[in-house]
Amino acid sequence: MNQRILAAPALVCLLAAGLMTAQPEPAAYTVHASRDVMIPMRDGVRLAANIFRPARDGQPVEGKFPTILSRTPYNKDVRGGAAVEMAVKRGYVVIFEDVRGRYQSEGRWRPVRDDGADGFDTAKWIGEQPWSDGGIGTIGTSYEGATQHAMAIAGAPHLKAMVPRNAMTNFGRYGVRHNGAFELRFFNWVFMLGVPSGGPDLAVAAQRATSDPAAAAALMDLSKTVPMYARALPLRPGATPLRFAPDYEAWIIEAMSHGDYDGYWKDSGSSVIDHIAEYEDVPAYHTTGWYDSWGTSVANINYAELSKAKKSLQRLIVGPWTHSAENRNYAGEAQFTDDAKIDIEQFQLRWFDRWLKGVQNGVDKEPPVRIYVMGGGDGHKTPEGRIFVGGHWRDENEWPLKRTRPTAYYLRENGLLAASKPAAAAKPVTYAFDPRRPVPTIGGNISSQGALMFAGAADQRCRAGFWLCEDTLPLSARNDVLVFQTPPLAADLEVTGRLIVKLWASSNAPDTDFTAKLIDVWPPSRDFPAGFDMNLADSIVRARYHGDFRAKAELLVPGKPYEFTIEMYPTSMLVKRGHRIRLDISSSNFPRFDVNPNTGEPLNDNRRVRTAENTVYLDSAHPSHIVLPVIPAR
Repeated sequence: MNQRILAAPALVCLLAAGLMTAQPEPAAYTVHASRDVMIPMRDGVRLAANIFRPARDGQPVEGKFPTILSRTPYNKDVRGGAAVEMAVKRGYVVIFEDVRGRYQSEGRWRPVRDDGADGFDTAKWIGEQPWSDGGIGTIGTSYEGATQHAMAIAGAPHLKAMVPRNAMTNFGRYGVRHNGAFELRFFNWVFMLGVPSGGPDLAVAAQRATSDPAAAAALMDLSKTVPMYARALPLRPGATPLRFAPDYEAWIIEAMSHGDYDGYWKDSGSSVIDHIAEYEDVPAYHTTGWYDSWGTSVANINYAELSKAKKSLQRLIVGPWTHSAENRNYAGEAQFTDDAKIDIEQFQLRWFDRWLKGVQNGVDKEPPVRIYVMGGGDGHKTPEGRIFVGGHWRDENEWPLKRTRPTAYYLRENGLLAASKPAAAAKPVTYAFDPRRPVPTIGGNISSQGALMFAGAADQRCRAGFWLCEDTLPLSARNDVLVFQTPPLAADLEVTGRLIVKLWASSNAPDTDFTAKLIDVWPPSRDFPAGFDMNLADSIVRARYHGDFRAKAELLVPGKPYEFTIEMYPTSMLVKRGHRIRLDISSSNFPRFDVNPNTGEPLNDNRRVRTAENTVYLDSAHPSHIVLPVIPAR
């Protein structure tokens, strides 16, 4: 039925995705490349850039053109490819620049912190070049998205349009630290020297990161031992070969040791929420995915806040994607419809044609939000072994959706999750959390994970070959995982928007963690006889940060109930009739997050671990619940 609905307005869908639009006729340009152009910064450091200009007969064309800029830590020499040729042939100058301290650029690397000033100086230099028409659009994903936000916060000149994809932003709230816990993908990212894909770039990064060339091989070997080092945390200065890359070691240790949400995070370079007033009023198209590692920051914070604060058009697209995977129609073990993927290069160029060239292509007339609603599929197993989840695209006028009906589902006795309120005398549930045996991470909103874990949707069962699994049992079988689920749904239910858990809990320890995970429980089928427990979203809170937005740590009073707010990453899922909605509560999700030793010692400086007795309350005075963003059926 969904396929028939989609087929009728197929042209409309393609228009909205930017695949069939009135584009300007490509000029007969070829590409002229100038490599390792050294651009001076205000402090005398020079940053290396590759500049691709429209050309004819092997020579740059005289005249002025708009510029598309990407500032990257991921080696400018391997960025671009066919996308560069596509843009240059349409009359753009394209620039890829190594950020400070990376690859061919001078200076020392302090992730994101210098990218505001450096982006400003780069933009000023571009505007002074004879080939520049004074307009700059920015592109890039992940860290490259952070450099875009840093430029906008710094007030970079000539900035006229942005496409910050899956941007690393607000990372003191969600991304590096996460409600006080630490996301270990950044531990892997630094141990991989900022080259999460490995390969030849790792050797180049190792040579650049160390002042002693003889130590480069030891730095490269770190990538092979990340799981062992993750198990051996905390990380102390000089204790690993990372000491041969002092800038990298200093950053990761400080980030793992600094939990308070203060100036260290607020002024880290790309914290949009803390710099709304300074942020340039520039048209921006924000992209993320339901399984992206930056979904909360991109959708719930950046788009939602900037669209209210700025006059320039802000746009949002959210697909069923993992991090930076807009060209895929699957996420982990979930398969979606063929049209779930988009052509990101054409998507970006359409935005720039409008704002840098003035082409009236209609992109500014379209609804401001486009989301992919997952679900509706029949759940058969695809040839690749994935479950067919299905889904469809839908245009919206805002995010979160105004027609949302926030509905509280309460944690009840006997593992029930229900919209009815709990009884006054409902008994709490206590479980033992042993940091030496954490709950394994199986899928989720993950990136830069290397060998630590895997991203996307996944059946919440352990599996052979995964280094953290001791067996092949479902996570629901663990004694330290509290499972609350609805009866089978009597009708389809769409859940689209923010996911917020209000958990009443206590501990006999001075500090611990509480985790939450939302799951769509598919019933048994011929292809999946045990059903399929599909993760939709998860999150965590470090108990010492139970106060008003975790500004300052405060250890727990043992046995005292506290109300913890755990906001998961947003989602959009049509949960079908016969499925169950499940909420799992526990105290670890490793190695997505670092494991709390339960001792209350300083972050990243514990010498001991202890088992905590953690209690979740279910009574009417302590009504633990999740607020589901239910979308009424049309």
